[in-house]
Amino acid sequence: MFRVSFRGRGTFTNQRLVSLRKASSLSAARERQAPIDVHPEVEDALATGKPVVALESTIITHGMPYPTSLEMAQSVERIVRSTGSIPATIAVIGGRIKIGLHPAELERLADQRSNPTAVKLSRRDIAAAIALKKDGGTTSCSTLIFAALAGIKVFATGGLGGVHRGGENTMDVSADLHELTRCPVGLVSAGVKSVLDIRRTLEYLETLGVPVVSYAETYDFPAFYSGRSGLESPWRVNDPRTAAHILHTHWQLGMSNGALFAVPIPAEYEAVGLIIQEAVEQAVRESEEQNISKLGKAVTPWLLNRVGELTQGKSLASNIVLVENTALVGGQIAAEYAKIAGGRHDQDQFYPVKGIQGKQNELHSASDIISLGTTDDIKGRPPPNASLIVVGCAAVDITSQPLADSDLGHQSTSPGNVSISLGGVGRNIAEAAHRVLSSYSNEFSAATLLVSLVGDDSFGRLLSEETRMLGMRTDGLIPVHGGRSSVCSLLLDRSGGLRAGVADMDLVRNMDGYMAHEFILAHKPKLLAVDGNLSPDTLKVVVSECLRNGVNVFFEPTSVVKSASILPAIAGNLDKLECPPIAFASPNLLELAHVYQQAQILNLTSHDRWWQVLDGLALGSKFRTDLDLLSRRDASNHDTSRGNLAFLVDKGIAQMAINLLPFFRHLVIKCGEMGVIVVMRFTGDDAAESSWSTESTNHHRRYVVSHSSTSGDIVVLQHFPAMQLPSDALVNTTGAGDSLVGALLAALVQSPKAFHSAISLERAIDIAQHAALLSLQSPLAVSPLLSSLHGQHSH
Repeated sequence: MFRVSFRGRGTFTNQRLVSLRKASSLSAARERQAPIDVHPEVEDALATGKPVVALESTIITHGMPYPTSLEMAQSVERIVRSTGSIPATIAVIGGRIKIGLHPAELERLADQRSNPTAVKLSRRDIAAAIALKKDGGTTSCSTLIFAALAGIKVFATGGLGGVHRGGENTMDVSADLHELTRCPVGLVSAGVKSVLDIRRTLEYLETLGVPVVSYAETYDFPAFYSGRSGLESPWRVNDPRTAAHILHTHWQLGMSNGALFAVPIPAEYEAVGLIIQEAVEQAVRESEEQNISKLGKAVTPWLLNRVGELTQGKSLASNIVLVENTALVGGQIAAEYAKIAGGRHDQDQFYPVKGIQGKQNELHSASDIISLGTTDDIKGRPPPNASLIVVGCAAVDITSQPLADSDLGHQSTSPGNVSISLGGVGRNIAEAAHRVLSSYSNEFSAATLLVSLVGDDSFGRLLSEETRMLGMRTDGLIPVHGGRSSVCSLLLDRSGGLRAGVADMDLVRNMDGYMAHEFILAHKPKLLAVDGNLSPDTLKVVVSECLRNGVNVFFEPTSVVKSASILPAIAGNLDKLECPPIAFASPNLLELAHVYQQAQILNLTSHDRWWQVLDGLALGSKFRTDLDLLSRRDASNHDTSRGNLAFLVDKGIAQMAINLLPFFRHLVIKCGEMGVIVVMRFTGDDAAESSWSTESTNHHRRYVVSHSSTSGDIVVLQHFPAMQLPSDALVNTTGAGDSLVGALLAALVQSPKAFHSAISLERAIDIAQHAALLSLQSPLAVSPLLSSLHGQHSH
């Protein structure tokens, strides 16, 4: 979500309007296909203004023995979380920059016995390590670079590098110091490493113009293992909010440098610190006598290891404590910075947006788009065929909210916040499917193709650029020159209630179905999803082409009014096939009732084919008895206040769903807090091959099964209780249903017969409901955390 505050009138050019969305260096690097992977949790935090703390990884790969290194890294991440911040441990793995690590990646770096070739990475080493596909731990220098790249404002570590002893002769100065002049990041550490020349390091930082601030009751600058080095910092703070104000002021003034916050080790470790310092002096003398001091970047690890030997492990214990302490302070500062910034993700540069060339009112055909190739091409090759095509609306959502309701005056602008985000049912579904499929394997990163129309305007370019930044394909976004992109503009009151809104969706409504036809022929997908924003005429063409090419169709009704738009397509194909024209549909309860009513009005429930199917199901008294028993079960396993499933019978939900089975093979009915109901019909070979052929009604597992002795058809109705959402966790409801559908589509692409057994169906619905739950807790329509959904469910 992109936030902009308007405080007066003004005229914007198209280019300026697009530039309202500032892009970070990370976005620019991704556009250049830089090998960067951002952990979904970190990506979500950065996108929504949550506090993030960067953590280095050289301390894991080179600073401590295994398994202490792993335990320390896990402990530091837990401490950062305790402050309300998100940890982002940074490293290079297999030649890819990782901003935030999964548990297995953390262990891979820590276990030097299994991974002895991990290298120590400073600025000079980054490109070579990536090119050679190395694993590497990032030093303070390289961690600063990647934190700044991502827009992370706080970095917590043990000790900063500096001027080495004798550095006035050898010129041995850590690259960490220069990096603080280039990266607007607050570095929180226990001073500089005690094996260095602390006085000359402070003098050098003064020369470079880097603020040095003691985070303590006094101006004393700490000496790593000791709280006092005998030197003082020019500035002192003792609370996280003031420290955060320093960093935020840097941002306000456009300053590109960082700041050093020096945090003394806890007082109870002061005494042992003096003993450790004596060992440090001895280790330094030994390094000079043995010429180890001339080994470059290997010197510091050798010194720290030697100090550990001399102190019989006391230095290691102190090292862990000071790292945990700086993580705590770093998390607190990051949390305060997020409050000061007001949820804004500070970013430092604009990205250029290239216009779409062409004649006024000219519409590119799908074949033109396919043959041109796109920015998604990898190494000169066009992207592979898509397994899933989503045809529907891609829109820009603009939400305006005044600072106070009294500010809303007539014929005047009002101060407030304007947020711009990507939306549209088809786009949301495609993003959710893309994220979940990508979590299975990188092989699925190009498996989802969104086909939609975008205007030749600022909003169209924003849609294309932001879709690309998400790592999604853009070769299905067809520009209409002179057309207006789909936009929904909402005006909210101060409490978030809707005051007024305008939706301009004509572009997608006028989409020609034969455009989708060309994509179907080119890609031959396993599955094609359509949303109800498409016109009935477009849906007729798309459905007919899918049936002709053996592609299953998934229909998302979108709204009550639009839910019946699929019926003309069904009517046009009802006589042509033995199976229902639509393989899957995902109505909510109101949409289900509307589709059923409209099917009656259009006389579809009087069609010979409808009577033939219903008669063949031969649902008798046993099915009604089983259904009645199921309706007496509680809707939730945890919350009895939600009542039971009586609505299945009392409101005719089961009856309507079964009456629609001649038109829809499988119905996934979204019931909100009452969960999900799946109603399925299996015929012919599907019935014989399905494991439902050996199943019978099981009220404990919440399903009713009917086997027809007449036609051999199987009907299954199953209820899945809703997952629990903490009462204070709800943030946004706009994309939850779309996220559920997208995750379900991903499951069907991964396993086309997911509905054919009770186990695989339960797994698919579980993932889909989990996706909806994550998006309910995100200010974005689709939560970035969907990108790690498969990993969470595979453990």
